Amino acid sequence: MEENRSHRLIVRFKPTEFELIEKRFKKTLFRKLSEYTRNVLLEKTITVTYRDKAMDDILEELILLRRELNAVGNNLNQAMRNINATHGNADAKLWMNLLTTINSRVEPAINQIKEQMNKYADLWSQKSKAEKA
Repeated sequence: MEENRSHRLIVRFKPTEFELIEKRFKKTLFRKLSEYTRNVLLEKTITVTYRDKAMDDILEELILLRRELNAVGNNLNQAMRNINATHGNADAKLWMNLLTTINSRVEPAINQIKEQMNKYADLWSQKSKAEKA
């Protein structure tokens, strides 16, 4: 059976000291400052999260690229639906021309996305190699 915590410890900090404690606490996986403080005082294991700003930037760029690719895909799907709805009438030629135009814009965008992703993969592998060395 686990005991209740019945003893209190009141500690006072200067504003700068408290800011430092809060800053360190926010980097951990603890949900409550009291839990973090207990673990520090009792010298228990503290798991700290690590954020790599460069990787955050890369992930943000990948998210934007994925959105762009989704928008392009949506445009192509709309064009195909419209072509299929015409069932061979005169508008079908117009839609086929539109689809060709869209496709001519899509290919460079896809190539650009691939190039960016290859750059990010190279950055990632260089970073991994550096960490191992």
